[in-house]
Amino acid sequence: MRAFAVSYFKRYRMEIALAGLPEPVWRTGYQAIAWRPELIDQHAEVLCQCFAQEIDAAVFPCLTQVSSCRGLMFEITRRPSFIPEATWLVLGPEGYCGTVQAMRERGVQGAIQNLGIIPSARGLGLGKALLLQALHGMYASGLGRGVLEVTAHNTAAVRLYDRVGFRRSRVVYKAVSPPWRMARDSVADAEPFPAVDRPELFL
Repeated sequence: MRAFAVSYFKRYRMEIALAGLPEPVWRTGYQAIAWRPELIDQHAEVLCQCFAQEIDAAVFPCLTQVSSCRGLMFEITRRPSFIPEATWLVLGPEGYCGTVQAMRERGVQGAIQNLGIIPSARGLGLGKALLLQALHGMYASGLGRGVLEVTAHNTAAVRLYDRVGFRRSRVVYKAVSPPWRMARDSVADAEPFPAVDRPELFL
């Protein structure tokens, strides 16, 4: 077998109109907590729990450590394009269990940056509720469209985005260098493509 210095993960860019979306429905005992700067450590800890063992950690190694997740949160929240109205934590009976952040893209649409639910809280409809909470926050901030990018092999996330109403607008490829944590059959070897610099989340 040939050795490759770089391989590529296939990712979908998806878009949605923000007007007229349904309100989020939260399971009993769970609620959304609005962004406050003093919650940055909680966002970082939940972010790491969501992604450390998932495929997106192979694509974005910064998601594997709490310290690097905290650095990522600082980077997101200090930018002028940060959308605090679309940045939330999920609080449940056992503590914080979900996170999402968003930023303006080219000033005219909102981009989901991280959307994650920790493994023990999945299957409760929290990912859908959190996504809708963020999209409503984008709309309230004056934006008309939402966008995101998702790794194609993250099938649970792709299915959720399809159900909510996102539509695929194009395919992009994220360059990743070995060594791999994930199985090689989850990677598409390809010619060089422009790298994508934005993490996308596991549901």
